[in-house]
Amino acid sequence: MEAEQFVKDMVAKARAAQEVFEGATQQQVDELVRACAKAIFDNAETLARMAVDETRMGVYEDKVKKNMGKARVIWNELKGKKSVGIIRELPQEGLVEVAKPMGVVGAVTPTTNPIVTPMCNAMFAIKGRNAIIICPHPRSKKCSYEAVRLMNEAIAKTGAPENLIQCVQEPTVEVSGQVMKQCDVCISTGGMGMVKAAYSSGRPAFGVGAGNVQCLIDEDVDLEKVVPMIIEGRRFDNGIICSGEQTAIMPKAIFKKAMEIFEKNAAYYVHKPDEVARLRDTIFPGGITDKNIVGQDAAFVAKKACIDVPEGTKVLIVKADGCGKDDLFSREKMCPVIATYDNLEDWEACVETAYNNLCVEGKGHSVCIHSNDTTHIEKAALRLPVSRFLINQICSTNNGGSFFNGLSATTTLGCGSWGNNSISENLSWKHLFNVSRIAYIKPGSRMLTDDEIWG
Repeated sequence: MEAEQFVKDMVAKARAAQEVFEGATQQQVDELVRACAKAIFDNAETLARMAVDETRMGVYEDKVKKNMGKARVIWNELKGKKSVGIIRELPQEGLVEVAKPMGVVGAVTPTTNPIVTPMCNAMFAIKGRNAIIICPHPRSKKCSYEAVRLMNEAIAKTGAPENLIQCVQEPTVEVSGQVMKQCDVCISTGGMGMVKAAYSSGRPAFGVGAGNVQCLIDEDVDLEKVVPMIIEGRRFDNGIICSGEQTAIMPKAIFKKAMEIFEKNAAYYVHKPDEVARLRDTIFPGGITDKNIVGQDAAFVAKKACIDVPEGTKVLIVKADGCGKDDLFSREKMCPVIATYDNLEDWEACVETAYNNLCVEGKGHSVCIHSNDTTHIEKAALRLPVSRFLINQICSTNNGGSFFNGLSATTTLGCGSWGNNSISENLSWKHLFNVSRIAYIKPGSRMLTDDEIWG
């Protein structure tokens, strides 16, 4: 009851703020959205340091890049886009579309992305003239609260109503549940338990699915260029990004050369049976991911597995004994470890290996493909049950939208019905406002004859 009343009070404040903000012009809305992004951009270093110190996972330098990069790309995508009043006219259809706020957005945010996810959710909510209540993970409550404080400080200067963005200072499971139940729409970007709770809240909800990005490498690519990209994607922020490359799947014709290039670029190839077994037991003791290795660097993981690696090793690439249910390495690994296979005959075998792995974990999320063969790319896209296929890019840093692809810039990646999600695309600002449609008589419309309809 205490949690229920606490959230009820927050929601009441949010509704009061939203009612005032609903009268804002597009220019005023965009001014606030920009202020949120700029607050995180300008304080990227401080917030990154807070996040690393509090969560004890990830890489400071990478979090700085992420804070700055997401602020840039999300604001760049949102600026100038219509979200107030009449947003689209379709004269040939006789339709006019009008944007309306949803009300109060409740957002549960993760410890793996404690700064940019609150920023992203706040920007999307405000773009739709909503208020938002952010409920961070308890392990990152201080840095998330500071991110919200900085955004509030920035939007206050633009004349924003008080309590438009609120953050739960002492989050609990009970409070998170109440936020999802009492708000008008909820976003859950956390563990699968919280995502399930969001969809059980009785409110419209947006959630995410489990990540396990399969990375396919074709024979026609320049391995000297591709391998460093895969290493960077797996190394970034010590492997806690849900879009990080989890496998290196390639035909055996290029396997030996690829491993040589991996090792040349500071990856350590774990292939001796005893080392493979120790690494598997270290990451998945009893078949469950060890939380103590999440977001730790390659040297830490190797030392815990009693594997000697050269100084400066960025990634461990391990030869799995099988794919799918035959090996735990087929699953998501929340640290800089990537699985590989040395016995795949051709592209079809590579695609089937990715399919088997996704059936264990990661259905609906994403696949990364390095290939110049459109036929091969489309074969994979037709077969594999995921929402995104990222081509010839670093998946961990580009899958949530970038200046180099057309995916919506976000921190929340929908995984469709495969991942028990309501959307199979990147969550965007377009998902956080209602649209009313004015339907006029279509120009030139008439009743068709039965012969025209059925003939």
